Amino acid sequence: MALTYSAEPVLCIGATLGEGPIWFDDALWFVDIKQHRVHRFDPASSDHVAWSAPGQVGWVQPLADGGMLAGLQSGLHRFDPESGAFTFLVAHEAHLPGNRLNDSTVDARGRLWFGSMDDAEQAPSGRIYRADAAAVVPVIDGIVITNGPAVTPDGRTLYHCDTLGGVVHACVLEDDGRVAATRPFVQVDVESDGYPDGPVVDAEGYVWVSFFGGWCVRRYAPDGRLDAEVRLPASNVTKIVIGGPDGRTAYATTATKGLSPEKRARQPHAGDIFAFDAQVAGQPTYRIAILPA
Repeated sequence: MALTYSAEPVLCIGATLGEGPIWFDDALWFVDIKQHRVHRFDPASSDHVAWSAPGQVGWVQPLADGGMLAGLQSGLHRFDPESGAFTFLVAHEAHLPGNRLNDSTVDARGRLWFGSMDDAEQAPSGRIYRADAAAVVPVIDGIVITNGPAVTPDGRTLYHCDTLGGVVHACVLEDDGRVAATRPFVQVDVESDGYPDGPVVDAEGYVWVSFFGGWCVRRYAPDGRLDAEVRLPASNVTKIVIGGPDGRTAYATTATKGLSPEKRARQPHAGDIFAFDAQVAGQPTYRIAILPA
């Protein structure tokens, strides 16, 4: 039987669409996509800083040469936390102005993986990309709302969510970054369970999936068995990261997006950041080694 435990709010901000948490430089970084904000929160000191982005920002990731990379609707930008400046680098999907970037990860080789999606959440125009020294390459397409990807510690499996379809997929990942055979890893009933949102993989290779509209985060074994469930007092859970000073604290982003005034009143902590003891270590936060010229 799956374990069940709960989370507590640690930062009350009421984000419209909190997303993309990473643990980097002894702090939690995350974004509010709809408010065009990048956030940094230090749980030890309770210090909280936010920067305004020039558009919808889906994620930030650290760069090996310093600073951070931000995925905006308009494309990839270099982000300097010292000055707050965003410097445009390259556009992606300029032919799809209704798309935006959504969710990302960096694998142990320093390769960036990120997804796009239809901002109206209707057209199957979303793709997942791999960025490395050679190019930015689409590796999966035909999805309305992409979430993930997430890569296992051994680098051999990539997980991603078809959120509207209620499916978490597992893909064989080749050494050269090619995505090979794909199989359904977990299928859920979105009406009863909520929509599978950002997945992450812990140090043991187990997959944590957040559920938008499902009030929870679930941990799945590599064989797809449900191992644990964490309940939150907010329905729209978007993603977690496992880090913190002990390396085992999970932080969850949530959202107020889509909540009626009545539902919002019943969820005073909707959009806040939550923490819980994951009881397992997360993977290191890897820096992006290099981007294509």
